[in-house]
Amino acid sequence: MNKSLLTNIVAAAVIVGGYFSPQYQEQILSVGFFALSGAITNWLAIYMLFERVPFLYGSGVVPNRFEEFKGGIKHLVMSEFFTDENVDMFFKGQSESTAAHINFEPVIDAIDFNEMFDRFVEITLDSKVGNVLSIVGAKTAFEPIRPVFRKKTKRLLLDMTHSQAFLSALEDNILPSHVSQEVISKIEEIIDQRLEQLTPVMVKDIIQTMIREHLGWLVVWGGVFGGLIGLVMSYTVKL
Repeated sequence: MNKSLLTNIVAAAVIVGGYFSPQYQEQILSVGFFALSGAITNWLAIYMLFERVPFLYGSGVVPNRFEEFKGGIKHLVMSEFFTDENVDMFFKGQSESTAAHINFEPVIDAIDFNEMFDRFVEITLDSKVGNVLSIVGAKTAFEPIRPVFRKKTKRLLLDMTHSQAFLSALEDNILPSHVSQEVISKIEEIIDQRLEQLTPVMVKDIIQTMIREHLGWLVVWGGVFGGLIGLVMSYTVKL
């Protein structure tokens, strides 16, 4: 049974019982009336949060100010979850785990080592020692080391891709800051689109669903404390 309704029923039952009680009638009635007034007052206050009551100024605060609630929801999501720091940390963690497991060998295999070797020979011959090397037929002399050059260079490049310096540089640049800013802008756009679809009734239902159980306890405690105040008042008035 609904806690609010149960509290009101119990308070009303105490009042009825007070009228028929042969003893302590005044105290029982005082407890019942104060408990009922406390429970009803709290129930009405809760009801006025979500529903408009004619002639009661300030009622229906949730549907009346749902635009502010939407703004608050957006601010909460963006400021607590999708800050620049949080997004950067997420992407940083993703890049660290990704960079360490990237297999660069297929990329290195795609390099034209023959062209690289030809450029190496060309640069060597164009250097200051090029004239001396050309006397001994350097271009022909270099040819036997082409396979060795390919093997050694490939091995060097693979080793470089596993070095800490290379991985750190990759992690720092794989997702630059402007990418995270683009992601934040996209998330904000999605949130705005979703919030635009919300109506006052939907906002009311969302908030009411989240706190309905706790609001019910306000009515219960209103009845309890109202009853205690009524009991004290019954003795105070006597004195």
